[in-house]
Amino acid sequence: MRIKYFTVLLVILMSTLLAGCATPAPTAPETVVHPVPSPVSAQLQALPADVTPKMVEELRTTGVIVVIDVREPDEFAEGRIPGSTLIPLGELAERTDEVPTDKPVVMVCRSGNRSAEAVRLLQKAGFTNIHNMTGGMIAWTAEGYIPEAER
Repeated sequence: MRIKYFTVLLVILMSTLLAGCATPAPTAPETVVHPVPSPVSAQLQALPADVTPKMVEELRTTGVIVVIDVREPDEFAEGRIPGSTLIPLGELAERTDEVPTDKPVVMVCRSGNRSAEAVRLLQKAGFTNIHNMTGGMIAWTAEGYIPEAER
């Protein structure tokens, strides 16, 4: 009986040891997916503080930026970048809750001076993804883009 018990114990021990030495079955290599940045996302990552009308037009048409016009209502009515939102510079400090934080925001005015001031004001208020369109609407129309009211 002792020999039978010893034999069973020896078989179990050998099976356990041999199972630990077995080579695991080969598995497929782990696939690592690296996201490929789109041209638009690459542009957004490298979006400078001052942007050109051409950059604004390219990004605006894809919907990845928000354009805020800080001119006066009569200037805005004469012609604006399609889809832009009017928040006059004089009202901006009280209306910062209307400035999105989930997308880059481009400020625009007639020549680029008021929009540069709007950028500084918003940066002091804690906004980080705010940009100025250099040359304003003067540069926009000089580049050949047609303001919305003139269409």
